[in-house]
Amino acid sequence: MLSRFVVHFALMAALLVVPTGTFAVELPKPVDFERDVKPIFAKHCVSCHGAEKSKGGLRLDRKAEALQGGDSGKAIAPGKSANSLLIELVTSDDADRRMPPKKPQLTAAEVATLQRWIDGGAKWPDDGSVAANPADWWSFKPLKKSAVPGDVNPIDHFVRAKLKEKGLAPSPEADRRTLIRRLYFDLIGLPPTPEDVEAFVGDKSPKAYEALVDKLLAAPQYGERWTRHWLDVVHFGETHGYDKDQPRPNAWPYRDYVIRALNADKPYGRFIAEQIAGDVLYPGTVDGIEALGFLAAGPWDFIGHIEVPESKIDGKIARHLDRDDFVANTIGTFMGLTVHCAQCHNHKFDPIAQEDYYRLQAVFAALDRTDRTYDADPKIASKRAELDAKKKAAVARIATLEADARKTAGAELEVLEKQFREATKPTSTPKPPEFGYHSQLSSKQDSAKWVQVDLGESVKLDRVVLKPCHDDFNNIGAGFGFPVRFKIELSDDATFKNDVVVLADETTKDYPPSGMAAYTTKAGGNVGRYVRVTATVLAPRQNDYMLALAELEAFDAAGTNRALNKSVTALDSIEAPARWRKSNLTDGLAPAGPKLSAPELAKLTERRDALLKAALGEKGVADLAALRVDVATTEAELAKLTGSRRTAYIGAIHTGSGSFTGTGATGGKPRSIHVLPRGDVTKPSKEVGPGAIPAVPGIDGRFDLPPNHTEGDRRATLAKWLTDPNNPLTWRVMANRVWQYHFGRALVDTPNDFGKMGQLPTHPELLDFLASELRDHQSVKELHKLIVTSATYKQVSTSTDANAKVDADNRFLWRQNRRKLEAEAVRDSILAVAGKLDLTPGGPSFRDFVIEKPEHSPHYQYHLHDPEDTKAHRRAVYRFIVRSKQQPFMAALDCADPSLAVEKRNETLTPQQALALLNNKLAVAMAKHFATRIEKLGATDAERVTAAFQLALGRTPSAKERDALAAYAKEHGLANMCRVVLNLNEFVFVD
Repeated sequence: MLSRFVVHFALMAALLVVPTGTFAVELPKPVDFERDVKPIFAKHCVSCHGAEKSKGGLRLDRKAEALQGGDSGKAIAPGKSANSLLIELVTSDDADRRMPPKKPQLTAAEVATLQRWIDGGAKWPDDGSVAANPADWWSFKPLKKSAVPGDVNPIDHFVRAKLKEKGLAPSPEADRRTLIRRLYFDLIGLPPTPEDVEAFVGDKSPKAYEALVDKLLAAPQYGERWTRHWLDVVHFGETHGYDKDQPRPNAWPYRDYVIRALNADKPYGRFIAEQIAGDVLYPGTVDGIEALGFLAAGPWDFIGHIEVPESKIDGKIARHLDRDDFVANTIGTFMGLTVHCAQCHNHKFDPIAQEDYYRLQAVFAALDRTDRTYDADPKIASKRAELDAKKKAAVARIATLEADARKTAGAELEVLEKQFREATKPTSTPKPPEFGYHSQLSSKQDSAKWVQVDLGESVKLDRVVLKPCHDDFNNIGAGFGFPVRFKIELSDDATFKNDVVVLADETTKDYPPSGMAAYTTKAGGNVGRYVRVTATVLAPRQNDYMLALAELEAFDAAGTNRALNKSVTALDSIEAPARWRKSNLTDGLAPAGPKLSAPELAKLTERRDALLKAALGEKGVADLAALRVDVATTEAELAKLTGSRRTAYIGAIHTGSGSFTGTGATGGKPRSIHVLPRGDVTKPSKEVGPGAIPAVPGIDGRFDLPPNHTEGDRRATLAKWLTDPNNPLTWRVMANRVWQYHFGRALVDTPNDFGKMGQLPTHPELLDFLASELRDHQSVKELHKLIVTSATYKQVSTSTDANAKVDADNRFLWRQNRRKLEAEAVRDSILAVAGKLDLTPGGPSFRDFVIEKPEHSPHYQYHLHDPEDTKAHRRAVYRFIVRSKQQPFMAALDCADPSLAVEKRNETLTPQQALALLNNKLAVAMAKHFATRIEKLGATDAERVTAAFQLALGRTPSAKERDALAAYAKEHGLANMCRVVLNLNEFVFVD
């Protein structure tokens, strides 16, 4: 056992070494953490206080956790070993407290080393677990807008200064044919027409170039071009990804929102805010809803969310990963930080603590991805809100009148209502977890839905029974989803086209189910194999409609249910076991029915209503009747508005139905979020509230929200934090992205990583100037114009040996970069020169594939698609984007992988690209149309070659080019000559 005296003696002995025969004093070497301290921790401590275990909340394998000190908060007190719990425990005389327990104790020399280390300040080399001062890193520093002479483009001022510093000379301006082609592709992603080229080349006005820039920025195709860049960054796709890569038919409104916002040059701050909290900050607007598609843009695990409940570990993991996507997409897109690296531990390089990451998760803790129906017309949305308020007021007034009547009616009514509640209350037998069959949701109530049971053989039936579901969604309870109008049919034909017997017809008036009683119809001894229920008017749910049944029973004369466990098919179905699936319709499980028969219940209801009317009096009865008429009239007016409804796939507050739990139906109560050590969902630790990244200087990353704040307050606060003028990263990141797409390389060549592992800016003053301009003017279009009107942008792309020896990569912009067109621009250009490009804007995406097996894991078959399908001749931005299987032609041309956030695309040159352009079915088909087009523009092959060059390349061919291609056309045909033109490097490069 070590006493404090022995430790003190050992320490003194270590400090003074007196060599034999001399009085000289040799001072010990300073304690080095790696050499002296770390081995002690590794030998004695980390087995209980390390990555696998952290007893007492203390870890001694990581700087941040060690210096924060565990549960006591004072394990290591730098400069004060006497006040450090670590020293107290390793020197304790109490065997129950002494550390390490039941193991060899620290030697006196080891304890002395620890004391010297702590007294010396506990210096511990940075291991990435402690955030450095963010002010030390360039991207966290405030924006600094340098002064620029008034007679020069600011971009040229900064670039020329850097060129001078590096001993480089700028390149001359490109010719007008090159410039117009460059501008067209950069700003709208399409080639100029021959007429556009000739008009620009012949325009000698000094304002001609600027006028062309303004024209292209005002064109609707501008938004389409730049939206494609944005969709890369936010990893937008129209299927879920993962194992069941189901389609998202309602994802397209987000794409259209981005196009609309960019074309309108929406203030960039608002553009950000709408995508995070548009429903909160801009209620009643279409953009405020559709912009939320940003949150739901990425992949989503259908199995983990729909088929696995949140209570299971796999369900927890799926939802954790979903929130991680929300966080990573938001902070990566708008701030260029790899915040998701902090989900298992503090960020190793950037000042982002693990707790900061989980505070960001808490911002999105109430969100799920879902389809949301809304009004696409703001005027109708306003009218709907007005009618909803009117209906709510009338319903509330009805409730007040009925409550007053109950007081007046007294005990008899109270007894009747108690009997009514008892009669309609489900029995004490708990409802089974298998609720029943549930159709897909419909935006229209009169969209017919059917479900049928195959009895296995023709059966002589006595009666058919439909048992209603019971679900607490929106307090509907018993009768959930029971059809308003329906019919029951019997047939030996599974398609119900022949020999159909109608067993029950409730299609002429609304069936008034008590919501509790089973519906029984006599079958009259009719014979058939298939029993079908068709709902002609669906049950209302919230803003949509559906059909749900707990059980279908088909009894023969002997009383045997011949439908039990038989096969079920349906027009459509929500398969979310165990609650909803087709097989539940015949599993023999249904909630218990009412205690009274339907006639008895009707008499009870009639007597109750009579007492209510007597208690109300003549005026009260009239008022109640008028209010009910108001409600009915209002509902009829609301029904007329359904035609303007649209559905979008967005990140929204889910209602808590189906397999979604925990968010509730009233305002969306956020799930509780805990810090997960090592990212393990089974070992949650400290619970955290919403917040951002405190390390960003100049803005408060702490969310000072009241205890009763709503879910939307969290997202709104994050949106305001992101768009704060003092947030330097937001403006730098976007300015950098815009620059990248004009030059092929960004000023910071890691556009999604402005942290310590990212690249340094080549022109920091220029980046800050552009970022300041964006922040101060909020205009992306002004940023474009500033860039493309600079002499730097207008330089030729040819190289010079002298400059290349100094800066072979052109990092300092002594010339323009020669850039290959993206896959979308190549495809659109092929269609454009063939005269087949359809410029119809917006709306649902076209599909250049055929889906096989859509109900389970769809197979997207591109080779089955007809290239002559005119619906697919729209711009590529409107193409339906599949995650699991990319379009082969587009993939060969380096199209972005929609499962990933692609801040910059690969730019490769491969034989596969030439083969795709030569042999792909679309290229072959369009080459034929291209040939037909130029055939009308010239009488000879030479004239047609000239027309082809003017359409495809914006110039006239040389005599050598013309003669060679004319000879080729004569030998192989005009269409094959056009295929050659489409394969020229000049066609697939910007200039």
